Order: sequence, then C-alpha cells, then structure tokens
Amino acid sequence: MREIEKLEAGLEYYFLDEEVASRKANAALLCQEFNAISATEPEKQEQKIREIIGSAGKNISVQQGFNCDNGKNTHVGNDFLSNYNLTILDIAPVTFGDNVMIGPNVDIYTVNHPLTKEGRREYLAQASPVNIGNDVWIGGKVTVMPGVTIGNNVVIASGAVVTKDIPDNTLVGGVPAKKIKDLVD
Repeated sequence: MREIEKLEAGLEYYFLDEEVASRKANAALLCQEFNAISATEPEKQEQKIREIIGSAGKNISVQQGFNCDNGKNTHVGNDFLSNYNLTILDIAPVTFGDNVMIGPNVDIYTVNHPLTKEGRREYLAQASPVNIGNDVWIGGKVTVMPGVTIGNNVVIASGAVVTKDIPDNTLVGGVPAKKIKDLVD
C-alpha cells in the first residue's frame, strides 16, 4: 500500500513520502501566492482561495496569512469568514457548514504523530477529519485538534483548545475546551 493510500485510509503513514510531501509543497506555493495578493484586490483573493480549497459556497472571505497542507481537503459552505492567520492542516478532510466565522490566529489540525519515540523517529503521522457545523463562531487563537466534530450553533471562546466533540447549541472555552453553557437555538 502506498503511503498516500495509508494516509487516506486513516492509517499511520510516512509523512516524508514524496507523494505526501508534494501535496504539502503545492499547497504551500498556492498559499504563498494568495498571501501575496494586495488587500485592495478582494476579487482576486477570492478567486485564488477558491483555487486552493476543494469547494466553497457563496460569500467566502479569507484574510491573508492563510496556510494549509493540502487545500483540496478543505470544504466550506455559504457565508464563510475567516480573520487573519488561519492555518488548516488538511491532510484529512476539514468540512465547514454555512455561516461560519473564524477569529484571528486559529489553527485547525487533522494530523497527529505517535506518542512513542520510535514512531516519531520513523516520521509517522496519522490523519483524522474535522467537521464543523452551521452557525459556528470560532474565537481568536483557538486550536481544533484532529478528529473533532463541532455541532451547529456553537461558540468557541478565544484561546480554547478543542480536543473533543462539541454538541449543538453550546458555548465552550478553556484548555481543554469544556462546556460553559447551552445556547438557545
């Protein structure tokens, strides 16, 4: 089985594999091009971000300082807005619903590495998808870890680290993120 096939199957894979690394290099180049577009050219920015990511609905706005590992594994719904410095390590799929707002300096990860020193020395990784529902507001400096599902009508307080699934209609915060209260739907 090729390393890219292992990655896509959710198995451990060698992340320095040429085919895996070429995806990341291509995404890095496209992100560099996006980040170099003048802020006075929002139409050009939108065109480039739509070239980078897998799919997007209507009304997408991504501020500069955008970085990803693949791009084609990121899918956003309608009315998507992200502030500055969004990083999406989308080795596995990352899916956003409609009406999602993301604060500055947010990191969304789908990749993790072994807890054993032997596994890390072998440059192994494993990817798990991230799913984010509709009507979600992710505050600044939030980190979303691999394999997490965030429900609909969720607010994640600034600085939170999301390590577990979040149910619908919930406000969470802290490290690790914990429920603060229910939200009215």
